[in-house]
Amino acid sequence: MSILLKNCRILVKDKLYSKNILIKKDKIAKITNKLPKADKVIDVKNNFVLPGLIDVHVHFREPGLTHKEDFTTGSMAAAKGGITTIFDMPNTIPPTTTLAALEDKRILAKKSVVNYGFNFGATLNNLTDIKKAKNIAAVKLFMDITTGSMKMDDYDAISEIFKASKLTIIHAEDINVKIAVDIFIKDKIKNKLHIAHVSSEKELMYAKNNNIKNQITVEVTPHHLFMNQNDLQHLGAFAEMKPRLKTEADQKALWDGIKNGLIDVIATDHAPHLKEEKEQVNYPFGVPGVETMLPLLLDAFNKNMIDLKTIMKLCCENPAKIFRIKNKGLLKEGYDADLVIVDLDKRQAVRNEDLLTKCGWSPFEGKILKGWPVMTIVNGNIVYDNGQINDIKAKEVQFSKNNIL
Repeated sequence: MSILLKNCRILVKDKLYSKNILIKKDKIAKITNKLPKADKVIDVKNNFVLPGLIDVHVHFREPGLTHKEDFTTGSMAAAKGGITTIFDMPNTIPPTTTLAALEDKRILAKKSVVNYGFNFGATLNNLTDIKKAKNIAAVKLFMDITTGSMKMDDYDAISEIFKASKLTIIHAEDINVKIAVDIFIKDKIKNKLHIAHVSSEKELMYAKNNNIKNQITVEVTPHHLFMNQNDLQHLGAFAEMKPRLKTEADQKALWDGIKNGLIDVIATDHAPHLKEEKEQVNYPFGVPGVETMLPLLLDAFNKNMIDLKTIMKLCCENPAKIFRIKNKGLLKEGYDADLVIVDLDKRQAVRNEDLLTKCGWSPFEGKILKGWPVMTIVNGNIVYDNGQINDIKAKEVQFSKNNIL
């Protein structure tokens, strides 16, 4: 079925245009001033149309932890938040550290309503599987304690993984960033390093103050951008995640990093846990985020903290380039029809009862945000429409073997 989105506002190379977008099958067929014929015509009413967001860092908890989330609920929540592609992390039960576990997860993910890919987990003894793993986004290497037993502190083993993987993601916590960068430099590794959820000025400087910064990309999360350690006073465990919230100065350093071009990606690190788990004495770390990332950023746009071009670059274009995905991340003819329509004037509070994530809460509960997604299109299919989810299955992302950057 063909769809015509008419009266769209789009941003192309810093210029604002009013255009009509024709979608045929799963592609953007035309971006035009004309009104071509289509099976379905949708009046966007001068709302902004952005590329669908690519969230490179989610924990959808399947298999093994599906009481917290699964690919159905997580993907529905992502679609509601304007995210059209997600990459799932490997620390499930069992962890995605073997070829068999990867294939099992592929089957489970087929129920997703947004496109999906997988990050493969590194261990001390799975180098052979890492080399054989097909069509993965990256290899995730945990240098700190996480959900599951995946911590690695053998520097020689870490170096071998860096050499074997075209792109390795490390779990950034303070000195671990410096250690990873030092290994890259000392062993003259030519591959790429993606540093997840950088949360402090020190981590950012470790990542970008070196002579291999062209091989290193940096990711930050909405919770580290929009909260700091002062929020622990009233949120307690509901604002506890790894890495933990830092100072106001660190929070400012992350925003400065966005303005100065030191930050490459914004991703959610969506890590849901049930309320009753968070209320325990030994509570788990992590917060949900796929439904609130884009509204938070649009609200920040309305407050002149960030521009739309930067949001699209860090949430759409750069993730596609860094993770080697062709035909995604831009509004461009011939590209995949993954789109989100946003109402920049819509003012609404984050409410737990509105959330689709299985955990049913957000650390941003009660926060009034201006700017919300109203429609999400995945592969040319309307998956989210003003509160309504259409259960149309998406597909696995195909990664290029060659770097796009």
